[in-house]
Amino acid sequence: MIKNLKPKQGKVELTADVVSKDNPKEVKNGELKICNFKIKDETGEIDLVLWNEDIDKVKIGDKVKIVNGYVNEWQGVKQLTPGRFGSLEVV
Repeated sequence: MIKNLKPKQGKVELTADVVSKDNPKEVKNGELKICNFKIKDETGEIDLVLWNEDIDKVKIGDKVKIVNGYVNEWQGVKQLTPGRFGSLEVV
């Protein structure tokens, strides 16, 4: 449940709907791509941060499952990411 997520929380597993997508940005002189999505479930919304090839897997309207995700906080906003040890699946 999104409303229960806390910054620095790991081992997050949830399924949510993708409701918006920002334009991907290139970082590290174009070596990496990063993109913010907004996902929601019945309890709330959170930013989902994806990198590189994961960005192209997800479209607005998809339902995604995050396994072993991690919650960060950037400029006061909670963000969920699959990170290095988690996975993202479109269901």
